[in-house]
Parts: sequence; C-alpha cells; structure tokens
Amino acid sequence: MIEIAPRITVDKNIRFGKPVISGTRISVETILGKLAIGMTYDEIMQEYEISHEDILAVLHYASKVLSAEEIRIAG
Repeated sequence: MIEIAPRITVDKNIRFGKPVISGTRISVETILGKLAIGMTYDEIMQEYEISHEDILAVLHYASKVLSAEEIRIAG
C-alpha cells in the first residue's frame, strides 16, 4: 500500500490499484461520482461511513491530478 496523497492510497490488491480513501475500499472515483450526481457531504459520509476530511482529501487529490493534466489540441 502506497500513500499517494494525504488520506489517499493505492494498493494493487484493492480496487485494481485505483486510488482509495486510506483504510477503506472506497475509491476516489466513487466519491467524485456521488458528488457529481448531487449527493451532499452528509449523505456520502453516512452511506460510506467516511469523514468530512476524507471527502476533502478526495477533492484535493482530484484537483492535483487535474492540474497536472496536459491536453494537446491537434489541428
């Protein structure tokens, strides 16, 4: 298991190596998807038994990943 960001880890044996909230099998992708469909922090925290800080860690990690993304437009 490798911590790739605060509260976010990867392990090839958990969720096929996708980033998850540390100590859980809940992927960053899952939490982002729930936020995208309009679930509130409170609803997510209750459904997945995670903390407010876990959700903020997911958002921070996603922000870092996107800020490093490079898009090249051909044409």
